[in-house]
Amino acid sequence: MPYTIAEKILLAHTKKKDICPGDFIEADIDLALGNDITAPLAIAEFKKAGFKKVLDRDKIVLVPDHFAPAKDLRSANQCKILADFAKEQKIKNYFEIGCMGIEHALLPEMGLVLPGDLVIGADSHTCTYGALGCYATGVGSTDLARSFIDGKCWFKVPASVKFIYKGKLNKWVGGKDLILYTIGKIGVDGALYKAMEFSGPVIVKLGMDERFTMSNMAIEAGGRAGIIEPDDITFKYIKEVTRSPGHQVTRKRFDTLKSDKDAMYERTYEWDVSDLEPQVACPHLPSNVKAASALKEVKLNQVVIGSCTNGRLSDLRIAARLLKGKKIKAGLKLIVIPATQKIYLEAVKEGLAQDFVKAGGVFSTPTCGPCLGGHMGILTEGEACLATTNRNFIGRMGSPKSFVYLSGPAVAAASAVTGRITHPDYIV
Repeated sequence: MPYTIAEKILLAHTKKKDICPGDFIEADIDLALGNDITAPLAIAEFKKAGFKKVLDRDKIVLVPDHFAPAKDLRSANQCKILADFAKEQKIKNYFEIGCMGIEHALLPEMGLVLPGDLVIGADSHTCTYGALGCYATGVGSTDLARSFIDGKCWFKVPASVKFIYKGKLNKWVGGKDLILYTIGKIGVDGALYKAMEFSGPVIVKLGMDERFTMSNMAIEAGGRAGIIEPDDITFKYIKEVTRSPGHQVTRKRFDTLKSDKDAMYERTYEWDVSDLEPQVACPHLPSNVKAASALKEVKLNQVVIGSCTNGRLSDLRIAARLLKGKKIKAGLKLIVIPATQKIYLEAVKEGLAQDFVKAGGVFSTPTCGPCLGGHMGILTEGEACLATTNRNFIGRMGSPKSFVYLSGPAVAAASAVTGRITHPDYIV
């Protein structure tokens, strides 16, 4: 029976001989992730059920990143629950301030996620790891608690939707623009409970950072997963980040991680993106997408460059390149948040941090902070922010009467200089 890559991975983690979309399956998971918002609930349920010891502490990752560094007493208590549980259960993959990062950038960087893995996380953007050719999806805290107990989780096998991108990308156009364009085309429910499979000549040429960005926002189209077939670029990345004996990956393992030629898709989209220009999602949906050049009248109060979507080193390089030797618009706040401590150090070594600060921006330790309206950049009534984050719902970054626009790092940096949404070519 022919299968998509998503179906192959799910099937490989069950005792079944075959599966099809719509089936409910119980599968063994390779990794379970929780953060300072969701894991305390899972820990409480784990203990409420009377269990004293997790099944496999090496398959659990805990990262306090949403309200960390703790912004108040309540968030400090949430983080302490994770710290205490990690100590009690001897969970080695617990990452707090000083060695932490935004979870969805940190796990791949640590070599904890591999092609073919089945990963769950009590966070909707767990789908990020699909860029590595694994099946990664968000779950509820009770599902996370269950995985602590027996290493399993229930899944409904999703139908797959294939996206084929052809042509050659223009300057300043990258993964963020491709996924915004996609969501703009199909809507926030266009792939509801589907596995989104990104493919085509354009995807093959994208670097890993751009791929992570695309998979990260699959959930914004309703997708359960956003998967890219692993290739030489994936393999090179994996070899660089996996150094422990338990994480040896061979080329042979990759050969089966591709959809069969006659695999069934619910739908296939094919676009030539040669004429695509930088995209911006306007309030109050990720699907309200327009070309950056069409929004030059939109004034901004704040720009945020970072997050699990666009806080990687290549994102900072793009933004710093545009800001070097320039000053941001007077009165505008520019907040830069590298996604991990490693990225932070590299930004300092390469002089990127200096470029941002000299331009008038401020650096933050890795945190989800402003993305979910937690801290480090909350908006008040009437303020507008352009962010490289992934959601712009009403009230997402503070006041329900504020406005959030989404873009890639190039548009964000250019806009910080002019104080308005700006195509990067305008300031080069």
